[in-house]
Amino acid sequence: MTRSVFISGGARGIGRATAEILAERGWTVGVYDLVDGFDWVHSDSVHTGFLDVSDPHTWEDALAEFAAAAGGGIDVVVNNAGILYGGPFMEEGSYDKGAQLVDVNVKGVLFGARAAYPWLKDGGGKLVNIASASAIYGTPDMAVYSATKFAIRGITEALELEWAEEGIDVASVWPLYAATGMLDGVETSGTRRLGVNLTPAEVARAVADVVEAPRRSPIRIHHPVGRQAKLAYLTSRFSPTWLCRYINAKLTSDRPVRL
Repeated sequence: MTRSVFISGGARGIGRATAEILAERGWTVGVYDLVDGFDWVHSDSVHTGFLDVSDPHTWEDALAEFAAAAGGGIDVVVNNAGILYGGPFMEEGSYDKGAQLVDVNVKGVLFGARAAYPWLKDGGGKLVNIASASAIYGTPDMAVYSATKFAIRGITEALELEWAEEGIDVASVWPLYAATGMLDGVETSGTRRLGVNLTPAEVARAVADVVEAPRRSPIRIHHPVGRQAKLAYLTSRFSPTWLCRYINAKLTSDRPVRL
């Protein structure tokens, strides 16, 4: 039986790479986005369409449309859509910029989860949220983006517990800096010191592996991607808060660090 996966923000970057990998692995894939960038699709197993993740009604319409194309059901939904800006909170940000990140990165995941629930509970499906290593500790010069990824961390952890009785798995994927269009023109102390070392394909393979992971065995909720993110995540699990703060500041900021 063909498995089906719906990917938001799938026209380019990590979403596109994930769609291509899963299509190659035999999945029926729904690639939905706000932008029109589907000229790379040449497979009957990949279905495309419009989705504004900040609008719950287009979520409902897009999922219903894809379910019909996929034979009546959806096995996995990947909340991939996201945006960012880099730079100091007061100098580069604004009320509008901050609100836009919350609309896409937080509301988009909330709306996606709520709209996906009826489809996932019917077949004991899976929700995969694309978070970030910036959910480990607040990241200077990406303060709002980091805050939105903390929100995704919280949503993932809460729903993993809430939906367990429904047979729905919930997990998140945590890349560090990846060479996608989101980072075009973005340079911070963190990108300079740590480098932009992940490719969309590397992150996509990790996402695809989480999508295909055996259900609830073993239970892993968060999946850091790449050596740097894995090391940072493990360090945060076993270090006191003051040490996490110090390490994060040294890696992501040029500002003096006070212990």
